[in-house]
Amino acid sequence: MIDWRGSNVRCKPSNFILDKQKQFHNMARVPQSKTMDSPYKVQVLDRALAALAILANSSSDCSLAELCPALDLKKSTVHRLMMVLEQHRLVVKNPETGRYRLGLRLYELGSRAIDGLDLRGRARPYLDRLQDEFGETVFFCILDEGQVFYVEKVESQRSVRTACTVGSRAPAYCTAVGKAMLAELPDTEVTKIVRRWGLKAVTAKTITTASALKAELRAVRARGYAIDDEEKEEGLRCIGAAVRSHNGKLAAAMSISGPAFRITKERVPEIARVLTEAAGKLSAELGYQGAQADLVQSAAN
Repeated sequence: MIDWRGSNVRCKPSNFILDKQKQFHNMARVPQSKTMDSPYKVQVLDRALAALAILANSSSDCSLAELCPALDLKKSTVHRLMMVLEQHRLVVKNPETGRYRLGLRLYELGSRAIDGLDLRGRARPYLDRLQDEFGETVFFCILDEGQVFYVEKVESQRSVRTACTVGSRAPAYCTAVGKAMLAELPDTEVTKIVRRWGLKAVTAKTITTASALKAELRAVRARGYAIDDEEKEEGLRCIGAAVRSHNGKLAAAMSISGPAFRITKERVPEIARVLTEAAGKLSAELGYQGAQADLVQSAAN
């Protein structure tokens, strides 16, 4: 883990070790004897992987000033390195702060290589069961750059159904999955997202003020699920619940979406109970220790 104390950043030794004599980074899990003797050493690739590892372990975006000492490289070298990574969408630079974070391209590559780090694969049985039970379209999403990114869906077979494709994006503030994920973030992070994307009215019911959104997120946290009550599309109602990873932080969210005349307000508590139970079970499967307590509390409500 990276230690943030002022501007000092330290990369955890178990990720990458800088060999100052040979000027390349070794994966610590590989015996050094094998790595030192290997003829296959690409310095720039080793440095790029080390930079990505630092960003992956960081609790916030990193500046060049913080990356330089962690990589033991000059600022000009790190700047060129980050420019190339940014061109390939492996990192994203915040235009306002100049700080870097991991880019969505890493997720896209990972999804194809190991089926979304097994997250999508693990979620699919839960999505299938939800679709079988309610007959409506079920979505599985992540939060990227403050927007909803649709990772997977199981579509309803009914003629009137939700139209949204895997790989597309949507605003977080007016979708059930988006609000479920925003509710997992600190208020400061939500404020940054609102400042970046705004709160544009999509329908007459869309939340358009920061105060109203914060009140809505408090309600989401209290009841354990979010509702899109025709806020993104007229006639469409959705229910969303967050999925947490092993460390208790946000991993993704799932939702059930359908026409408001089928997903009536009277049916929302019933659907939400089953949905939150599924999200809790998936969270437990991902290693979240508080999942069982959440399920008990959800059942009590």
